[in-house]
Amino acid sequence: MQTSKKAAIGFIFVTLFIDTMGFGIIIPVLPNLISHLKGIPVNVAGTYGGLLLTVFAITQFFCAPVIGNLSDRYGRRPILLLSLFGFGIDYIVLALAPSYGWLFVGRVIAGITGASFTTASAYIADLSTDETTRAKNFGMVGAAFGLGFIIGPSLGSLLAIWGLRAPFYGAAGLCLLNCLYGYFVLPESLSKENRRPFEWRRANPFGSLQFLIKHPEIGRLAFSFFLIYLAAQAVQTTWSYFTIYRFGWGPGMVGISLTVVGVLIAGVQAGLTRVIIPKIGNERSIYLGLCLYTLGMVLFAFATQGWMMFIFLVPYCLGGICGPSLQAVISKHVGVDQQGELQGTLTSLMSLTTIIGPLIMNGTFSYFTSNKAPFYFPGIHFLIGAACMLMSVLITFNVLSRERRQALTP
Repeated sequence: MQTSKKAAIGFIFVTLFIDTMGFGIIIPVLPNLISHLKGIPVNVAGTYGGLLLTVFAITQFFCAPVIGNLSDRYGRRPILLLSLFGFGIDYIVLALAPSYGWLFVGRVIAGITGASFTTASAYIADLSTDETTRAKNFGMVGAAFGLGFIIGPSLGSLLAIWGLRAPFYGAAGLCLLNCLYGYFVLPESLSKENRRPFEWRRANPFGSLQFLIKHPEIGRLAFSFFLIYLAAQAVQTTWSYFTIYRFGWGPGMVGISLTVVGVLIAGVQAGLTRVIIPKIGNERSIYLGLCLYTLGMVLFAFATQGWMMFIFLVPYCLGGICGPSLQAVISKHVGVDQQGELQGTLTSLMSLTTIIGPLIMNGTFSYFTSNKAPFYFPGIHFLIGAACMLMSVLITFNVLSRERRQALTP
């Protein structure tokens, strides 16, 4: 039984890794593909690339709770395999796209079926026997993201030797092969007695938010989760723009910095979380991680030399220990028959930050580097992210300290 669990956890890790790597594979060539299809320069193509990210995020925001609830009804295995198949079809559509509009079709397909992180998180919750083990297993999500982000862009550049669309076929092949492999080896993690009927009112993103409102502790912790991912948009969506503008970095230096990010994230999630969390516990890991995130963002905001960004990445990436711990704390508040619904809701919140985050962070960066700004401050969006992290600390502390007091009250 233990061997079977380890094999299943291993497959989930590979699935998340391939999903992230698949996206990383197409990063080096997507701008050129958009430029080719639209007949525009690559710098102008960036706007159209942002629209593709937005339509994916919007689609996933509405569909993730549906997918999560379907996994509570029919089990994790079929939904996870459907997700892998959907991503494979998405990449094939992107590879064959005769016009820019077809790229939207592919991204919509990916948004609808993009349940890998949602269902994989529920799968991890099903197999985790206690809170500490659950936090360590959730750390694999970040580790898979880091490794995929390291290998994906390099593999994409290599495949591009065979043509602009070759990386898309490569990403499709990886997803479909993993789907086929999972069909034969992946066991179901949710027993039939723990499944529940599918209800549309619980399967829409706003219904999910109502679920959080009905459970105030979960709602406030989920809002803390939302603030963390909103703050992260300050780094994820503006990193290349900020470093190119502020320090004159070229594409090569930007790529090196992203590789460093991937290495640090993988090391923190795959190694450090498994050491630190069992020693100091989930709650302290949350506070420590959020403080490190905040420190990293403040340092980014006031960096005056490009080399400083590499040093400041260390405390920022070490802050990654808070994510798995907070997710584990949130997941313990619901039963096994609601893990899919909860994880779907959290995925919707993450998608919502992807929708509004770039508008806030990129817009602020652009405004405070323009002549219209009351003062010049290129790094102000990092301070906005730091403020969100501090708010997350206060909310989490308030909720967990109240729970401790209630537990001690006879």
